[in-house]
Amino acid sequence: MPKQTFRTSDLARAVGIHPNTVMRYIDWGLIPPVERTPTGYRIYTQHHLDCLRLARLVYSSYYPGKALRASATGMIESAVADDWTEALAQARQHLAIVEIEIERAEYTVKLLENWASRASNLSDENQSQSLTIGQACEKLDVTHDVLRNWERNGLISIPRNPDNGYRRIGKTELERLRIIRLLSHAGYSIMAMLRMFIQFDRGETRNLRQVLDTPNPDEDVYMAADRWLTVLYTQKEHSIKILNFIEEIIQQHHTQNPLIP
Repeated sequence: MPKQTFRTSDLARAVGIHPNTVMRYIDWGLIPPVERTPTGYRIYTQHHLDCLRLARLVYSSYYPGKALRASATGMIESAVADDWTEALAQARQHLAIVEIEIERAEYTVKLLENWASRASNLSDENQSQSLTIGQACEKLDVTHDVLRNWERNGLISIPRNPDNGYRRIGKTELERLRIIRLLSHAGYSIMAMLRMFIQFDRGETRNLRQVLDTPNPDEDVYMAADRWLTVLYTQKEHSIKILNFIEEIIQQHHTQNPLIP
């Protein structure tokens, strides 16, 4: 029984895109090269349709971070090579990376909440034992530029020695800098941290998690990291859909199916 074939318009209709977009997907290597009839018409197979559906599913979401982008690309490349077993392995790896990022982000929020609950009890009693910028950077394992960038962006206000004008970092500042460093490494943006610290500095220590993940109405343009938890949990749901789709393809491989959009 001959394999079912499709036209460009069939593939476009199946996934709800313009036929010209199908051509771009070919040029970008998101679906396999296409053979032509003697009269020049392109002939697509079920493999092309499966790859197109996977590409549309994969690239309907934003992938923050190199590791996630690499695994997303790996899924597509394996599918184009008709190695759906490897595509499935890439999908599982992708989901695992997302889950690790969620765990890291959630753990950091818990540390933030613990810090906020006791920050009001921190005093400047050890301010006489303050650190220089260099000493603080060494303890935090960050560069001078990073620390100064946090200060310039309003995440912290570091007091200065009235005698010589040098910055002095006491226990209170060092604790706050540790939280900034943890949040930054966990993926939260400067803007997300700034929103949270503005509320914290007003004495409002509740719902810091929500503030960290909720852009203000006046933030007309914001990045994924400005609402990091929402992006990660959405990405997890999306990753599961991709994984399930690839599993279905493997189960139905080399079978004939109706062309359902």
